[in-house]
Parts: sequence; structure tokens; C-alpha cells
Amino acid sequence: MLKLSGVYKTLKSGDRVLEVLKPVDLTVEPGQVLAIMGPSGSGKSTLLGLIAGLDAPSGGSIQIDGQEITGLSEDGLAILRGRKVGIVFQSFNLIPNLTAEENVALPLELSGFDGDPVQRAKELLSEVGLSERGHHYPVQLSGGEQQRVAIARAFAGRPALLLADEPTGNLDSATGDRIVELMLRLNREQGTTMILVTHDPDLARQADRIVSLRDGHIVGDELTRIREGVR
Repeated sequence: MLKLSGVYKTLKSGDRVLEVLKPVDLTVEPGQVLAIMGPSGSGKSTLLGLIAGLDAPSGGSIQIDGQEITGLSEDGLAILRGRKVGIVFQSFNLIPNLTAEENVALPLELSGFDGDPVQRAKELLSEVGLSERGHHYPVQLSGGEQQRVAIARAFAGRPALLLADEPTGNLDSATGDRIVELMLRLNREQGTTMILVTHDPDLARQADRIVSLRDGHIVGDELTRIREGVR
């Protein structure tokens, strides 16, 4: 589903060149749940942003479902994300002047979804337990409810790959547990490949595999115990 070959990222700071991410080789199989861990500044969010096409690598190859993405235009990347990639941000990134239902339906409308975006949004909000909150605006929702809307939006186009950056970072532990349970249930039901950036070892242990980053390169890659119901 995902293949990175020699992917790295450098930034210029005056006369210095900073290695934000050293060359990374990584392959993720379809349906796998991968947790990426590491201290602050280790390159976790940078790596996720490169995979999402939100930032361009300084070198290397990134393939999603067999498609090379590093040479795509902004329009091409937007189309790819609309069709194959869902993203859950730590800060939710909901549009404040749109209702929950409209936030979920909007990316479907923009990507030319072959169906009724509003009906699909209602179905997804029901799946995440928010069928009665569809006409509420983000400010009227709790943090946990906003994150559930963000997850519904990310799954709206039935993406092959879901990327989540600290999906429970702004939530209390009980709400975070419910969000993780929801994401893993959707993974099992839809077979979506998931990559989760997290500081939380309890969340990481629920993944199929944990990759550890330090100082911009991979220092650990281990398979965890296979969860019930996962291939």
C-alpha cells in the first residue's frame, strides 16, 4: 500500500543545511495498522506530512498504492488525497462555519464523489455515534465529538490509506480510548491501512507494528501481537 525509498527532508537555515529527516526506507502492507513513535523533533510529523503530500521531500520516492506521488502537481496530489488518502489532524481542522454534516460532505463534493455526499455524510456520522449532531457547528461540539467528525470526514471517501497525527493528543483518556476503538473498528470493517503518529505507548501497542524514529531516522521496527480480527 505504501513504499518509501530513500526519502529524506532537509531545510536551509542561513548557511547551514538541517537534516530534518534522514533517508528512510519503509513498506506498509495493505490493511496494516502502523504506529510511528519517537521524541519531539524526531521527524514523525515531517514523515507523515511527506506521505500525505502536504510537503515535498528533498529526495527519494514515495508510492501510494503503486502510484509515485513525488512528481505530482498540487492538483494531482489533491485528487490523490480525495480518492485514496484520509487525514486526521490533532487539531481537528474542521471548518467553523460549516455544520458537522457539511464538514463531512464537503470533501466528497470537491472530489466528485459518485453518490449523494449528504447521505454519505449522514451515514458516517451515524457510524461514529453523532447522528443527532449533524446540524451542529464545531463550536457546539465537545473535543471528542469534533474528533469523531474529523474521523468521519477522513473515512468519507473510503480511503485506502488513513494518516492520523496524534489523534488522541487533545483528548482526555476516556474519550481518547473511544476514538482509538472507533478508528480500529473502521480499520477492521473497511480494511483501511492506517498510520498513526503518537506519543502514547498504549495506543501504539494496539497497532500491528511500531516504527520508532530518533534524530530523523528509523531506530526500531517491530511487529506487535496481531489483534483479533486483523489479517
